[in-house]
Amino acid sequence: MAFPTSVTDIIATTIESRSRKIADNVTKNNALLARLRERGNIKTVSGGSVIFEELSFAENQNASWYSGYDLLPVAASDVISAAQFNLKQIAVPVVISGLEQLQNSGREQMIDLLESRVNVAESTMANRLSEGVYSDGTGYGGKTIVGLEAAVPYTNTNTYGGIDRGTWTFWKNQINTKAGGLGAANVQAAMNEMWAKQVRGADRPDLIVTTNTVWAAYMASLQAIQRFTNPGEAKLGFPSIKFMDADVVLDGGIGGYGVDSASSPWTSFYFLNTKYLKFRPHKDRDMVPLNPNRRYSVNQDAEVQILAWAGALTCSGAQFQGRLQITT
Repeated sequence: MAFPTSVTDIIATTIESRSRKIADNVTKNNALLARLRERGNIKTVSGGSVIFEELSFAENQNASWYSGYDLLPVAASDVISAAQFNLKQIAVPVVISGLEQLQNSGREQMIDLLESRVNVAESTMANRLSEGVYSDGTGYGGKTIVGLEAAVPYTNTNTYGGIDRGTWTFWKNQINTKAGGLGAANVQAAMNEMWAKQVRGADRPDLIVTTNTVWAAYMASLQAIQRFTNPGEAKLGFPSIKFMDADVVLDGGIGGYGVDSASSPWTSFYFLNTKYLKFRPHKDRDMVPLNPNRRYSVNQDAEVQILAWAGALTCSGAQFQGRLQITT
């Protein structure tokens, strides 16, 4: 039986039928996204030129103690603002040539070929978004998602979410720097200090991510007391251990994007309070075919369908995020 000519339609429907699975696999590929999914902090947006994250930057100055008939202050109190995040886009084309169509003319053969290529597109999308989660938003000429390198940087001098941290101190993340290398005692002391900087009542870090070098040092500091969790029972689906009640996760490994800059002398942990972080895909561009219609190459015997995503990683509480730096 000859294979129908609407190859691109089949690619599109294959992507559509797998779009939820693709989105799930993207979150499973990254510890932060897995935690945001668990918290219910993956929230779609429906439109607009920017994504707004409302935030409280000051207390209500009208609060006062009073007695009897004392007058109560009712002056206007500007306490709410919003950080702004631009939608960023990523696409992974799935291509099939005319020759491949002829060579795989049976329907089952064609579906197997397309499914394999959609699998590759899926894993590529997951990897690029995972890379973007750790980026500063300057990659690809400023087209990448604005990630943790901008949200929780080594310094607090950047403008993030449209708010200048040099002017507004409430928008600065917490930083702790320690010299002395990655000895077991040094790591533990530095983590204790970082934790103390980020606790406000019930607000505290719930996820700590790091790369191979720092993970190894932290593991070495714990091995004497055997504070391990079972990787099969790790709540996030990642091998993890605990610091206080936060999950400490290795987000390095093979091909990991981690948290260390190749040009930086520091190694570091991200201490994250994921209550104030959200992953915001657009409802119409969340791992879906870019266009269900056929796309032909003008000067090639080929058809294309494109897996696409648009959205942002947003933050509504930068002061609750932390970066621990340790010199190596």
